[in-house]
Amino acid sequence: MPRVGLTPAAVVDHAVALLDEQGGEALTLAAVAARAKVATPSLYKHVPGGLAELRRLIAVRVTEELADRLTAAVLGRSTDEAVEALVAAYVEYAVRHPERYAALPQAPDGADPDLAAAGTRLVEVITAVLRGYGLEGAEAVHATRTVRAVAHGFASLTTGGGFQLPEDLAVTRQRVTGVLTEGLRNWPGRA
Repeated sequence: MPRVGLTPAAVVDHAVALLDEQGGEALTLAAVAARAKVATPSLYKHVPGGLAELRRLIAVRVTEELADRLTAAVLGRSTDEAVEALVAAYVEYAVRHPERYAALPQAPDGADPDLAAAGTRLVEVITAVLRGYGLEGAEAVHATRTVRAVAHGFASLTTGGGFQLPEDLAVTRQRVTGVLTEGLRNWPGRA
């Protein structure tokens, strides 16, 4: 019988907390079970697929978290202001939660409906922002890829220690975002 209060979501909570504190290499079923104060075999009642399923559930969680953050950041904003808020929220999430960000799949498994839904929601936030620039169809796809590349690239370089010079990263991010919004305003394939 499953432990009262322990659910798949609670197991993911414990796993994400472990990830935040100790990193991805520390993520084992035994470590999560110890945090949850249960025997390791007890986790299989909540996560039958073991560590692989737990990693999948974490991927869904962090994708949904990031989509939530981006949605909140762009709410009530449009065009340049929305793009600036989106990139800032994206980078902030990665900086505050580098281990979660590392668990974010860049190409969600389309065969996994939960992961596909979370990934679609994340991309739809970006696509919605781009409607303000009049981008549709294939050009909206190209522009969405561009925004993702900029946000992910800046986030990855920041969390990976790629920016070592003393100049303010916030200023660099503003400059990068300015180049991005200028490009979106002057998008070459606009109908």
